[in-house]
Amino acid sequence: MCDILKSFEFLSKKREEKPRSCGLTMVLDKGLGLQTAESLMEISGEYVDYLKFGWGTSIVHEQEIIKSKVEMYQSHDIQAYTGGTLFELAYMNNKLEEFFEEAHNLGFKAIEVSDGSISIPHESKVECIGMAKDEGFEVLSEVGKKDPNLDKELTLDERIQYMQEELDAGSSLIIVEAREGGKNIGIFDKSGNAKEDEIDYILDNFYASKILWEAPNKDQQVFFILKLGNTVNLGNISSDDITSLETLRRGLRGDTVGKI
Repeated sequence: MCDILKSFEFLSKKREEKPRSCGLTMVLDKGLGLQTAESLMEISGEYVDYLKFGWGTSIVHEQEIIKSKVEMYQSHDIQAYTGGTLFELAYMNNKLEEFFEEAHNLGFKAIEVSDGSISIPHESKVECIGMAKDEGFEVLSEVGKKDPNLDKELTLDERIQYMQEELDAGSSLIIVEAREGGKNIGIFDKSGNAKEDEIDYILDNFYASKILWEAPNKDQQVFFILKLGNTVNLGNISSDDITSLETLRRGLRGDTVGKI
């Protein structure tokens, strides 16, 4: 296959090509139509590593459309996976076996295991990670609560302990919760600003390469890129912001030009 020519590439910072081991981008699909998603991947698919079917969106659309989208994303070397809320619903309803079977039938090769919306004993969550691995899935697990009041009850040391236990159980990446809005959760304050002291503490006590930082807002993306470089793993990126984030990573936008 011939190399694709791009304009002004001599002015761009180099990026590791897929399959990447770092600088991973996880994009949130909130219900894109197949043709819209396909057009988007044709122009930007090379910049996406993971594609999450947000929360329970997989339930409300036709099965064949979900299958086609999963297959299409995979054709662009993108790992499509189910949102954590879907797993939580299955756990809550004692339907994990059926959940794994349906995910396989739809073509998913990865799932997210989380407990952001419901209470799951951490030992049980760790067991679920092992179960999913045994079923042949790649597992991304998320640490944190979607309710700010509950999330604040989780100390930094507990957060790090849970992250390590989930990594040991087989998770390939640990997602640090920030929700779609990116405010007043986990490492972000009520204005959406990063709590740098807490982030530094996590980085001092856990593997940066195994963290996927949810950073849905541009200012948050800029913060992480300037702090950790363009090889930082970032998630919950809007499908509208794929190109925007890639230009930030490459120093092609005023926020990062000459700074990385």
